[in-house]
Amino acid sequence: MAHTFVLVHGAWHGGWCWQRVADRLRGAGHIVFTPTLTGLGERSHLLRAGIDLTTHITDVVNVMKWEGLTDVVLCGHSYGGFVISGVAEQMAPAIRSIVFLDAFVPRDGESVQDLTGPAVKEGIVAVLQRGDIAIPPRAAEAFGVNEKDRAWVDRLCVGQPIGTFTGKIALSGAREHIARKSYIRAKSYANPGFDRALEAAESDSSWRTYGVPCGHDVMVDMPERLSEILLEAAQ
Repeated sequence: MAHTFVLVHGAWHGGWCWQRVADRLRGAGHIVFTPTLTGLGERSHLLRAGIDLTTHITDVVNVMKWEGLTDVVLCGHSYGGFVISGVAEQMAPAIRSIVFLDAFVPRDGESVQDLTGPAVKEGIVAVLQRGDIAIPPRAAEAFGVNEKDRAWVDRLCVGQPIGTFTGKIALSGAREHIARKSYIRAKSYANPGFDRALEAAESDSSWRTYGVPCGHDVMVDMPERLSEILLEAAQ
């Protein structure tokens, strides 16, 4: 059976980071969308003041609406956990399975700024003080990307619109009503927030959980294993 996947990248990245996973899934006969969020990747020319979490949620909602997608496996990496949680509020009937890949699992009223670690929080404060519109990308090395791919990842990562990190998400619980929910934790990337998200998923029988022995950018480091998990999440 062919499945439809919508893969949502994290902060500073773009649809480009899913290339290896998308190639594998398409090669197996599946349909894959890897939308790039406004102001990032090949859409970095659209960076402007005012881009916020709602903008990015709408980016993905509109791909699903305009492409007429149903029965979707929706996966969000890192910051993308905020985006897919917001997408679920509008598109839950079209979502077959929701997958959080080393990602935030926000509660109503939370922002990335509330949940992220000290290094990113300091960066947010500095950007706000300067009045800049984007947070400079973190080095691939900080995410534990394998050495041979670090230069590629660093070259393609760009500034993240500040409003996407400071805006609070509005959630009514639509995410929890999706039958298939999965959390994938990158075990080689230290992040207490993601550890807590994993623990919460492990304590809830409606979630499936996975661990992978690599850095944060699982789609770069272990695309074959990630593709296997995504196919399992669809079942």
